[in-house]
Amino acid sequence: MRRTAILVVAAIIIAVGILAWLTFTRGPLAFAGGSTVALADYHESDPTGVPAELAKADIVKRGEYLAKAADCMVCHTAPGGEDYAGGLAFPLPFGTLYSTNITADKNTGIGIYSDQDFLNAVQRGLRKDGERLYPAMPYTSYTFMTDADVLAIKAYLLSLPAVPKQNQRDTLQFPFSQRWSMIFWSWAFNPNTRFAPNTEKTAAWNRGAYIAEALAHCGECHTPRNLAFALDNRWKFTGAVAAGWRAYDITSDKGTGIGAWTDDEVFAYLAKGHTVGHGAASGPMGEAVDHSLSHMEPADIRALVTYLRSIPAVASPEPATIAPPAPASPKEGGAIANALGRKVFAQACVSCHSWTGVSALSPFATISGSRAVNDPTATNVAQIVISGTHRTASGAMSMPAFGSTYTDTEIAAVANYVTGRFGSAASKLTAKDIADLRSQTAR
Repeated sequence: MRRTAILVVAAIIIAVGILAWLTFTRGPLAFAGGSTVALADYHESDPTGVPAELAKADIVKRGEYLAKAADCMVCHTAPGGEDYAGGLAFPLPFGTLYSTNITADKNTGIGIYSDQDFLNAVQRGLRKDGERLYPAMPYTSYTFMTDADVLAIKAYLLSLPAVPKQNQRDTLQFPFSQRWSMIFWSWAFNPNTRFAPNTEKTAAWNRGAYIAEALAHCGECHTPRNLAFALDNRWKFTGAVAAGWRAYDITSDKGTGIGAWTDDEVFAYLAKGHTVGHGAASGPMGEAVDHSLSHMEPADIRALVTYLRSIPAVASPEPATIAPPAPASPKEGGAIANALGRKVFAQACVSCHSWTGVSALSPFATISGSRAVNDPTATNVAQIVISGTHRTASGAMSMPAFGSTYTDTEIAAVANYVTGRFGSAASKLTAKDIADLRSQTAR
């Protein structure tokens, strides 16, 4: 049995290595071309760190800005739990991971972490006790952060109240439970290198690149993964499903990406989580806006827009056609035959979203024109019905969760109705699909 286990693990390690050489030949910034230099040799404004407005602030204040930009709290806070105390569950096909306590507690948190311990964890995926972190912790993106920025975040975290909360044990199945094997995964997929400015790009582009690739780690959700669960930058930012939600194409493709959006529309979506005619952010993107992007300086959001504009256009499988508003009468338009879906929509949805999909209550409740209702997989439509939207940014509008109110069959029916009435093609979700989506969300 022991020999068999060793052989299985060895085979996995070899497969990961081969796959790395065959499919992960591009770094996240390889598309840009040009020449890069070490940060110390870059003569334009420093693209790392905090905005000029905070440059003279103390390290804790700078760390607070960077921690929000890196969206640390969302993953390290369980529903109803204390900030940064960990315990958020990440269900996977082979078990469940739980985020850890990163408060200043000396027994269960990071209170006794040295600077090098913290750098190792954030940039290399290596815990203080020598165990390896799984890439649910986005250290393959955080590796591009400067030491100074990482240590500023540490200073901020240690300035907060210590929360004595034991870390929850992961439930991964063998061989995925073998943390030591992540040595080889990291060797293949983590460059363990810091951000290098591109001398042929503008200062704004480099700042946007640092925010997108290092701090905000956009690719962790928006870039598909290969068979070894590493980001496949051959399809950079073309969209993927993460934590049961679909992150859409944000390349410069005019059909399925954001190439047809104006700069102001992209800015508004990032800063507020909503753009007229393109819908509102929800799920993980809504959390990213509320807890991270909305707290950033406008100049940083503009830099991020500049960088996103440079991503090569790649059409994703999602349809490029966006349906117009539906008729005002429920007896007209698509999905008329879906009686159950129409019934649920009439009971729970029409008072806010209307039969046209254009809300009279708030632009945030307008669903006509959004990607979610025009996505024939209806992944996000179903998840919004199940979990609701819990927006906290100024002016944002939330939606109650109906996951405990309606059955999987009813939720599938209303999701199919919404995509059929307000989108370009009706989805065909089943009760089993809804059950699967429930099991994938972080909780």
